[in-house]
Amino acid sequence: MVAMVLVCIYLLCLLRGSTAENTITPGHSIKDSKADALISANGIFQLGFFSPGNSIKRYLGIWYKDIPIRTVVWVANRETPISGTSGVLSITSQGILQLTNGTDSIFWSSNTSRPPLNPVAQLLEAGNLVVRDGDENREENILWQSFDHPSDTLLPGMKLGKNFITGKETFLSSWKSADDPAPGDFSLWIDSRGYPQLVIMKGPKFLYRDGSWNGIQFTGAPQLKKNDIYSFEFIFNEKEVHYTYELYNNSVVSRLAVNQSGLLQRYVWVDPTKTWIVYLSLMTDYCDIYALCGAYGSCNIQGSPVCECLEGFVPKSPKNWGLLDWADGCVRRTELNCSQDGFRKLSGMKLPDTSSSWFNGTMSLKECREMCLKNCSCTAYANSDIKGSGTGCLLWFNELMDVRVFNEGGQELYIRMAASELDQIGKQRHTDGKKLRIIEISSIVVIGSLITGALFFIWKKKHQIQVSTEIEERKDEDANNDIELPKYDFDTIAIATDNFSSKNKLGEGGFGPVYKGTLRDGQDIAVKRLSGNSGQGLTEFKNEVSLIARLQHRNLVKLLGCCIQGDERLLIYEYMPNKSLDYFIFDRNSITMLNWHMRFHIICGIARGLLYLHQDSRLRIIHRDLKASNVLLDKAMNPKISDFGMAKTFGGDQSVANTNRVVGTYGYMSPEYAIDGLFSAKSDVFSFGVLLLEILCGKRNRGFHHSDHYLNLLGHAWRLWMNERPLDLIDEFLLNNCAVSEVLRCIHVGLLCVQQLPEDRPNMASVVLMLGSDNSLPQPKQPGFYTERNPLGIESSSYSVNEITSTLVKAR
Repeated sequence: MVAMVLVCIYLLCLLRGSTAENTITPGHSIKDSKADALISANGIFQLGFFSPGNSIKRYLGIWYKDIPIRTVVWVANRETPISGTSGVLSITSQGILQLTNGTDSIFWSSNTSRPPLNPVAQLLEAGNLVVRDGDENREENILWQSFDHPSDTLLPGMKLGKNFITGKETFLSSWKSADDPAPGDFSLWIDSRGYPQLVIMKGPKFLYRDGSWNGIQFTGAPQLKKNDIYSFEFIFNEKEVHYTYELYNNSVVSRLAVNQSGLLQRYVWVDPTKTWIVYLSLMTDYCDIYALCGAYGSCNIQGSPVCECLEGFVPKSPKNWGLLDWADGCVRRTELNCSQDGFRKLSGMKLPDTSSSWFNGTMSLKECREMCLKNCSCTAYANSDIKGSGTGCLLWFNELMDVRVFNEGGQELYIRMAASELDQIGKQRHTDGKKLRIIEISSIVVIGSLITGALFFIWKKKHQIQVSTEIEERKDEDANNDIELPKYDFDTIAIATDNFSSKNKLGEGGFGPVYKGTLRDGQDIAVKRLSGNSGQGLTEFKNEVSLIARLQHRNLVKLLGCCIQGDERLLIYEYMPNKSLDYFIFDRNSITMLNWHMRFHIICGIARGLLYLHQDSRLRIIHRDLKASNVLLDKAMNPKISDFGMAKTFGGDQSVANTNRVVGTYGYMSPEYAIDGLFSAKSDVFSFGVLLLEILCGKRNRGFHHSDHYLNLLGHAWRLWMNERPLDLIDEFLLNNCAVSEVLRCIHVGLLCVQQLPEDRPNMASVVLMLGSDNSLPQPKQPGFYTERNPLGIESSSYSVNEITSTLVKAR
């Protein structure tokens, strides 16, 4: 009997020990030394002590209990860590949470809105740590809550904004680093000055502006639309302004966070793969950088260049504007004359910065126009709410900053202009309209003639089908006979690729899709099927095939044959089982497969392939589109340069050519080619330098982000070089597994290749020699597309316009 009682007592103790508490009361505490914790009632969140990253310091925080990757969503003592495991969390009889180290030293504490009768601290199911008065979990009983003091994460139900009655603001601030949760450089706010708008700041400066709420969406983020994961709401009245969101399904785990690079991202947990995926990311292109184009400048990511002055305005500094330095912005072509001014309507716009604007929520657009016209200082107006036919009024009285054009979405903006300027614009549009009407009339006549001719043609064609078919077959046969290369029958390739099925598709290039195929003899092939809109006719296709057929080098992809049949144009290449280089160097999982020996082998192979094109082949060839995705890897990881669709041949003593059609890829084009259309072997050298630096650090030049500056990869490498810290550039995976002398030499060579002026860059013969010897090298000069200017106006910082220039062309 005694034994049974003891067993029961033991089981009760086990049950008590396994029951997670979610509250503490005065006289009780959470101790780090005992690994104590609070667990929310639904078991999703846990409050306890932790050490972030590689730090040994201790913090009190809240994280997801059952997610294996510890994801901390709130930290109490962000700036006052505790040494050792002496931390104790308790609640006083006055309802104040205190974090101590077991002595009288207080490392963090909460406050209270009023004296409580029966204070209780509880971790709620939403991840909110609250102090309430009494057992009833009613909102009026809450004395303090962690949701009012966010860290870097906005959870469902949290409010981001400002209470106008109390003056209390809630905002997110990034961690300093993965090892330090102290407030970092970046923060997310609702800027309530003027008309409220959502902004990301770096220190006191705007980094990104999501824009004001127009009743449907934020004007700077038309991509934020209704979805199946969460709903969001924006509230703005005389009492408060705030943004919040809720999940449709409580089984979904999602959070919004500002990371250490200043990016605002929405994450969703995918349980089968045990990973966080980025569901949405704001600040995705260069037009998202605050005021990139300066005052009265407008950014269009599809433009060439991306910045242009608003209609009726001209660059303040034409010289700087020509150098793609847009910070000075634009000025009026014609000064205003107050009573004689008018307005120009612009559509699809991100509204300008509203931090100093005036608003009225009840006025009509007509009343808004009249008010702006009466005030000589008013520079623009717009509806504040675009639901229905639009209501409310927004007025601007200063320079218009941070304007951009959207291809989809956006809002109407009315800009004040001098009457004479509007007349000039009207006359120009009238002239354009007359030209258009002439074209329309001419088109009608032409179309009528074409229809008549087509009817006659159809009648005649009935009698010539057989003859035409025979002629077409002879054409295809003659075209194939002109090319000295194995010809494949279209049906053979169709069978090999399973009729060009989607499961055989390897990728999509600028001139069409590429498929994997297997011939009857078992040989694997890669088939490029030129699309009808590729721009390549039969003559151009034959020239390209003839060009590639003459190239034979171990570091160039081998062309096995071709097919011309009817409208079909096919190129058949050797199949590369290890895909392309970008698959390895830009994927955080695959990059570990490339040790230093393999990377150096690939770098040298690419250099030898380019040297062959520039110097050793029978034709001197400029590739014009060298990039990671155009370097294929065979079974032995040997690099092979591919895709010669944009290549140009040089003959005789020719060393430089120019073109009005600049083609290439973001981030790889040299300055002289992107801006002036001049290309030479040195253009390829520049692309090689970019690619070399990408291989070293495992990050793309385009879209490169760093928390300390706004430089691209080239500028970052240059800064590290000038600060005598070049090894900080390389991929962390290589730090303990590389030949330091070879790495330093590669960085040196890469910087020599990307110098601003083509005459300063080495040729590929010199590059190959540099990589394979220990000879001393010249000091590199500043890289191309590097400028000591910062688009955010932050002192002693820099940024690059490399990717901006690349948007002058359509990416392949």
